[in-house]
Amino acid sequence: MSEQKLTTTETGTPIASDEHSLTVGANGPTVLHDRYLVEKLAHFNRERVPERNPHAKGAGAFGEFVVTEDVSQYTRAAVFQPGAKSETLIRFSSVAGEQGSPDTWRDVRGFSLRFYTTEGNLDIVGNNTPTFFIRDAMKFPDFIHSQKRLGDSGLRDSDMQWDFWTLSPESAHQVTYLMGPRGLSKTWRHLNGYGSHTYQWINADGERFWVKYHFISQQGVEPMSPADAERIAGEDADFYRRDLFDSIAAGDYPSWDVYVQVMPYEEAKTYRFNPFDLTKTWSKKDYPRIKVGTFTLNRNPVNFFAEIEQAAFSPGNQVPGTGISPDKMLMARVFSYPDAQRHRIGTNFNQLPVNQPHAAEVDNYMHQGNMQYHFPPAAHRVYHPNSFGGDGGPAADPQAGVEASWESDGELVRTASTLRSDDGDFVQPGILYREVFSPEEREGFHQVLGGQAQAITIDEIRERFFQYWTNVDAGLGQILRDGYAQGAVEPATDSHENT
Repeated sequence: MSEQKLTTTETGTPIASDEHSLTVGANGPTVLHDRYLVEKLAHFNRERVPERNPHAKGAGAFGEFVVTEDVSQYTRAAVFQPGAKSETLIRFSSVAGEQGSPDTWRDVRGFSLRFYTTEGNLDIVGNNTPTFFIRDAMKFPDFIHSQKRLGDSGLRDSDMQWDFWTLSPESAHQVTYLMGPRGLSKTWRHLNGYGSHTYQWINADGERFWVKYHFISQQGVEPMSPADAERIAGEDADFYRRDLFDSIAAGDYPSWDVYVQVMPYEEAKTYRFNPFDLTKTWSKKDYPRIKVGTFTLNRNPVNFFAEIEQAAFSPGNQVPGTGISPDKMLMARVFSYPDAQRHRIGTNFNQLPVNQPHAAEVDNYMHQGNMQYHFPPAAHRVYHPNSFGGDGGPAADPQAGVEASWESDGELVRTASTLRSDDGDFVQPGILYREVFSPEEREGFHQVLGGQAQAITIDEIRERFFQYWTNVDAGLGQILRDGYAQGAVEPATDSHENT
């Protein structure tokens, strides 16, 4: 047997007892100078960092990404070169619920993927849907507030959710996904992931391309029925989390194939709708998916808090050969995501092991701030430029640090993007409902929306609800009106918790 280790304070001093406080006699008061008691209780009071506002409930795992194809004509990024292998980290999540909320509430599922590349961390922060509810980040706090809880009762409320959605027609495409089969997945393993935003790739010759990331589940995409979701929410609130951990522990490693849609740079200027609009998908007929490789999750976290709860993703984490686009939501998220992590975790959140680059070095002139525990040699200056050459610190290289770019020339204005011929908010959700959903999925969709109509208590909002879905499809709107008028559609079992 191994030698018994000693319990110590945080600074390594052995302690006398982990059971009894220091008191004045056996029955007297506890003394404040019991250093370990104070340290233990103070640490306990600070065990939790603030939960994420959206995407609070989640879990994740580590794995490996292997490039199986050749897409070097589109990007110079080392992570996507033929045969390249990279460690990966993924975090699945729900959007609206708190940390203790049931996994199986109807909701969009977060799908955040990190590649630990030789050129730094690349994060693709997305969902299990290829679109989102809004296209301008100015509305993001309002959207999230509408999905949270009322100020007086502390309860979630269908009226305020549908109030926001029906006053925001750009939400229709995503809400159609949400109320359809993708709103309830069998497990996290049985869903696709999408970067959702449009990103940029740059090849070795400096040519630029617009891309969308698709992560296609090798397990297949399988939904969960509303009845099962309601039942499981009461039986096992951590159903998805348990399934993922147990599957990997048993050696049943889930995998996803990585694809991209690639749009030539110039074609984005004249495409029939705004290709940077987060509420839209690109036609796969116009831009077929091109396979890049496969990633497999094969390692559970050793410590959930350190490796998953403190994992800090950001769509601003790009590498040479990749970059962002003029997507208004994406540009704002590049600021808001790391800012949220500085609040949640601290100034030096990127120095935590899970957030550090695992295959690249970090060297810059940022220093100090709370929780700094990596620091350069004493000769390293803390400013640039300096007169000490290589010993004084690093130097930038325009050739190594290739950045995404695009042309922009105009006045500073607050306005929606210029509309194109197919930019209607209800065009793509109508196609999704009529042409993508199967007859069985449409029937289930009617049942879910019928339950939503029953849950709305304000007549004006309910009328907007019917008009919202009439704009998606006239026949759908009439089905919902008739069902509500006849009282023939019972509330769906998940109607009280829909995102």
